[in-house]
Amino acid sequence: MHSRRPLLALLAGSAIARPALAPPAVAQAPARLVFTAIPDQDETRLVERFRRVVGYLERALGVPVQYAAVKSYAAAVTAFTNNQVQLAWFGGLTSSQARRAVPGAEAIVQGAEDAAFFSYFIANTSTGLARSDAFPAGIAGRSFTFGSRASTSGRVMPEHFIRQNLGRAPDQVFSRVGFSGDHSRTIQVVQSGAFEVGAVDFTVFDLESRLGRVDPAKVQFIWQTPRFPNYNWTIRGDVDQRFGPGFKERVRAALLAIEDPAILEIFPRSRFIPTSNAEYAPMEAAARALGVLD
Repeated sequence: MHSRRPLLALLAGSAIARPALAPPAVAQAPARLVFTAIPDQDETRLVERFRRVVGYLERALGVPVQYAAVKSYAAAVTAFTNNQVQLAWFGGLTSSQARRAVPGAEAIVQGAEDAAFFSYFIANTSTGLARSDAFPAGIAGRSFTFGSRASTSGRVMPEHFIRQNLGRAPDQVFSRVGFSGDHSRTIQVVQSGAFEVGAVDFTVFDLESRLGRVDPAKVQFIWQTPRFPNYNWTIRGDVDQRFGPGFKERVRAALLAIEDPAILEIFPRSRFIPTSNAEYAPMEAAARALGVLD
């Protein structure tokens, strides 16, 4: 009996002295690409649009992708500035605001239609205003709604052309000035008669017309503005550090390769083409003149 005690003690001591095994290595989850978009249309429609984009980008890039909805144009810029999102579908003005706040940020891809975009001025048919190739001077003295205050096609460029043609600021031209918040809402308030005239993104008006959401007996477009650069995909300059070398170019290539009609139609764009920061200089000049861009 006594002879077993030293052996047991030795075994116990060796068990205590044995170094603990290291826990198994846990594979690090890949970085997640988060993108957002300005809320230029009904939120339900935006969620539908970008759910398809999430799936496409995950397959094309091989990383997890998430769409982050925001409630305002300003919130989209803030999310990009704070690196809560790394990629965004912006309008011309919001892209410029975001790029000024984030060194190295770049507009990389735009819709084919965005290189020479335009807005419609629309009017409730009770006004008697008719479609014209010339600026509709008859809008003076009526109630007028823009879209969002930060919208390129719903505010900045329409206001630029109003000042250019009538020589006065909107609050000096119209009986009442409103900001609907988005293009879909602009169509609704002009169609209802809450405002007599408004400015709207032509792609939204044409899409909603095709979907039967525009009643031509109540509202119609009366003038098409001159062309200007607008929407684009803007990406942060530090994505290669976060996702690996060459990631920005992989994103650019993936966006340019979109051919799925189901994705293109809900933007709606016929295809995507390359762009650069420099292409937005004409819009930026108009925005600076209005005091909405530093």
